[in-house]
Amino acid sequence: MQAIDEGPRRTDWVGTIRLRFGTLIAEAAKFGMVGLIALVVDVGLFNALRFAGGEGLLYDKPLTAKVISVVVATTVSYLLNRNWTFSHRARTGVAREYGLFFVINGIAMGIALVALWISHYALGLDNPVADNIAANVVGLALGTLFRFWAYRTYVFPEQEELAGDDRIVDGELSQVSKSQS
Repeated sequence: MQAIDEGPRRTDWVGTIRLRFGTLIAEAAKFGMVGLIALVVDVGLFNALRFAGGEGLLYDKPLTAKVISVVVATTVSYLLNRNWTFSHRARTGVAREYGLFFVINGIAMGIALVALWISHYALGLDNPVADNIAANVVGLALGTLFRFWAYRTYVFPEQEELAGDDRIVDGELSQVSKSQS
């Protein structure tokens, strides 16, 4: 019996991508959903502080309004990311994770504030639409890319990425002496 030459085998590129990038895709999808929730908190609170009742409590202070809205949204985001998006990754302790999470979000907030400052003060675009585009479209998009990378790298690392004598014991980061290894 003669073998039939079927030509080159067609690979299942979707399956290949899923195998290679499945975890990354799942994390990115969950991160995106958490981000949408945090975005609603951030944008809603920002606008309430700036424009509720016409001239809100912080109408003349757009940067202060943005700082407050980002801090509240960051807390919501941390809780959802720790317990859902990155729940399968190493636990390195709430204090460490929460601290790093806020530092990373502080940097990302700085990105959004720079965009808002340029638009509002340098360019004089001080209306509600311009403030929202600068802070909540440009600044937020750039900050989001930075946060996803930094969370995966520093806040919620893969267990294998932990350096030195760090080990995960009962879900928390601990130091293991050389004699225990």
